Amino acid sequence: MKIKSYLFVIVLAISSFVYANEPDSAYVFSYTNADADGRSGLHFAWSIDQENWHAIGPDFSFVKSDFGSWGSQKRMFDPYVFLDPDGKWHAVWTLNHRVTQFAHAASDDLSFWWRQSYPYVMESGNCLMPEVSYDKANKRFIVTWMSDRGDEQGIYMVTTPDFVNYSDTQKALEKDRINNRREFKVNDKPETGTVYKVAWSTIDGLITDMEAQKYRDELNNERAEDDPERFRYLKAVDAEIKVKADDSKQISDMLIGIFFEDINYAADGGLYAELVQNRDFEYNSGIRREWNHKSYWSLENEADVEFSIDTVNPIHAHNKYYAVLDVKKTGAGLVNPGYDGMGITAGEKYDFSVFAKSLDGSKNSLLIQLLNQNDEVIGEAKTKALSAKWKKLSAVIKAKENCVKAKIVVKPAKVGKVGLDMISLFPENTFKGRQNGLRQDLAQTIADMHPRFVRFPGGCVAHGNGIDNIYKWKNTIGPLESRIQQRNTWGYNQSGGLGYFEYFQFCEDLGAEPVPVLAAGVPCQNSSIGGDGQQGGIPMCDMDDYVQDVLDLIEWANGDKNSEWGRKRAEAGHPEPFNLRYIGIGNEDLITDIFEERFTMIYKAVKEKYPEMKVIGTAGPFYYGTDYEEGWKIGKKLGVDLLDEHYYVPPGWFIYNQDYYDKYDRSGPKVYLGEYASHLPRRPLNIETALSEALYLTAIERNGDVVHMTSYAPLLAREHRTQWNPDLIYFNSSEVKPTTDYYVQKMYGQNSGTTYFASDVKLSDQNVKVQNRVGVSVVKDEKNNELIVKLVNMLPVEVNSSLDLSDFDLAAANAKLSVLEGDPKDRDAKPADSSIEVDKQFTYKMDPYSFSVISISLK
Repeated sequence: MKIKSYLFVIVLAISSFVYANEPDSAYVFSYTNADADGRSGLHFAWSIDQENWHAIGPDFSFVKSDFGSWGSQKRMFDPYVFLDPDGKWHAVWTLNHRVTQFAHAASDDLSFWWRQSYPYVMESGNCLMPEVSYDKANKRFIVTWMSDRGDEQGIYMVTTPDFVNYSDTQKALEKDRINNRREFKVNDKPETGTVYKVAWSTIDGLITDMEAQKYRDELNNERAEDDPERFRYLKAVDAEIKVKADDSKQISDMLIGIFFEDINYAADGGLYAELVQNRDFEYNSGIRREWNHKSYWSLENEADVEFSIDTVNPIHAHNKYYAVLDVKKTGAGLVNPGYDGMGITAGEKYDFSVFAKSLDGSKNSLLIQLLNQNDEVIGEAKTKALSAKWKKLSAVIKAKENCVKAKIVVKPAKVGKVGLDMISLFPENTFKGRQNGLRQDLAQTIADMHPRFVRFPGGCVAHGNGIDNIYKWKNTIGPLESRIQQRNTWGYNQSGGLGYFEYFQFCEDLGAEPVPVLAAGVPCQNSSIGGDGQQGGIPMCDMDDYVQDVLDLIEWANGDKNSEWGRKRAEAGHPEPFNLRYIGIGNEDLITDIFEERFTMIYKAVKEKYPEMKVIGTAGPFYYGTDYEEGWKIGKKLGVDLLDEHYYVPPGWFIYNQDYYDKYDRSGPKVYLGEYASHLPRRPLNIETALSEALYLTAIERNGDVVHMTSYAPLLAREHRTQWNPDLIYFNSSEVKPTTDYYVQKMYGQNSGTTYFASDVKLSDQNVKVQNRVGVSVVKDEKNNELIVKLVNMLPVEVNSSLDLSDFDLAAANAKLSVLEGDPKDRDAKPADSSIEVDKQFTYKMDPYSFSVISISLK
């Protein structure tokens, strides 16, 4: 499914002209930059005489190692490139100087390389300077390498017919080595690698692909700040737009959704309305080095109380740590500031709860206070008496004043020794009034987007940092005190308070389809814990249990209330099924044999038991390349319902790739564009990024017959607690701050349709840079019987459009108009709503850098 833009035709033509007097053959030299510490990937240079070498790039990498975690790994040392008797190229290389594996990848043309594999061939030692040769008599490859670690020093070898199945490792001798790496100067630097004589067409292909990528990068990196010079000649542009009622097609009714990932404190400290941080004293240094069980707790009147942590007789085996307060003088207690301070609203009620017990037999109770930034009491309540056994106590606090950084104090009313756990404070005003609910303002901001689905609980969060960190949905259901916490992939804690029941309930409250995504039996390829990337895949002997967990999720969501897992859902308060229809398996995974084996196993099991379930596979983290190609290859082979594509790209990519999905096979899997965003240097969100996404979404609607779902990513970010920027919605303890890009999503979500009408668009300026910056999409909202016209102008001049709607019966002369516009660097722009007079033919001026939505009632 390789896709090459028509724009590359220019590069191909130039290449053909330049090399009209090309030789029949030349030498190609493969190497990795010696001074790049393994990070540069595989490079090529060519020569006629093996004396004068010409780097292709010169810094262009044709393949990089994808082994291990970012930063410490992803390295390629000592690559050895080999041509087999069938004309296929193979590359093997050293991964690092400690692991017992080497890397392998194969290519048909030296330019595009298929999936990588990293076979374990040593019990200890390492694999250095690997080489490949071919044994014709036995039709097998021979791989040799050297080891210099511990007792395994020496030369070793394996044989393989296919680089999938390997013989046992054997000791080898120096005579078994080929030792044909050579050293040449490339760009005046000595480099070491392998040399082959090849047809010039092979080298020409490498040069052409490199030049095409460079040209593509130039287009992708066009910036609005250069528009005054780029369009210095440009005056107002005229646009004739004829919308054709007889040229229509049905498109997905689920195009705009949301992807929720627990990143940037999006769950705990974010959408989850709990105000107390480390409410159960389970924080520890395994989550974050500087944390312990007392983190975010301090003492009021410290001299009058002793504070310790105990594990004897906890409230639940999954929640074994709790606080012990030994109060010597009343007035002392525990203080918690929440997540950078608690946002408290005057007049609102807050539900306090705690598990508590008296440890010395004394009769005691708890005084609960909310303090403002001046340590003044702005609300308080008292609990009932403690007993000698764990008991859940509750109280309601009414706030007397607003405070953006309040804190809670829990004070035993009398001298004595008490145990405390699960200290909790929730606003009563949660989204839809749910117990253990969601922060109302954040949830409502999401609801205002009218999302058709919610993907959760994350991408990297789902497949985790190592096998033990794979997200386990079963750990997040049931009573809060019984849920199992784990380290967040992004370096903080997941309490599980916002668990699968709450996710599904949120979807139901939004009227959106739930789309849970589960790991495909492999952790994140960038894992730094428990192995290197996907080499830590769940052992096959344990995969039956993992597959059963996936099947149990579907039963939990959809099963009868009397079924094993449906009963657990009913016990949580939802006897009726959630009607799950979609399930994601995998997240932008490295597509290896390890992945394919496990994904296939899960996919077939789900389809066998639940054939109606729509399974979403994965096509890697980029819009091109090995994982993309391999992901689609597997998806088509298995007949997967949808493939999840991800790409974070510059605004220019969205401008010049509006035909991206026009080429897709309509008979294959549908597309879920699960993560995308427009990225500028330093990652601001502004009118430029917002309009580039609006422009691209006009093309998505045009391709709504093959693109089934889309979701911007990431969704939420707590200010000053970000692991990733940019994000759609920022917030702090008291404010929600939607971005310009949020308003594009909202405008599309509130103005979706199920029928797309083609338009003839004629611009007065034929320059491709002008043509690609004007977008038009027209859809019909069947529910509201409206024709919705979306117009995007990413030019620095106005576009005077004449719209011809003569094929449609309009119901009124007035239509709703919503416009988002501003300077490209404007980060604070919001859409303005008004009305506009329309007719079967009318004119509309598209202001510079604007996105307009016109909603017209039909008869």
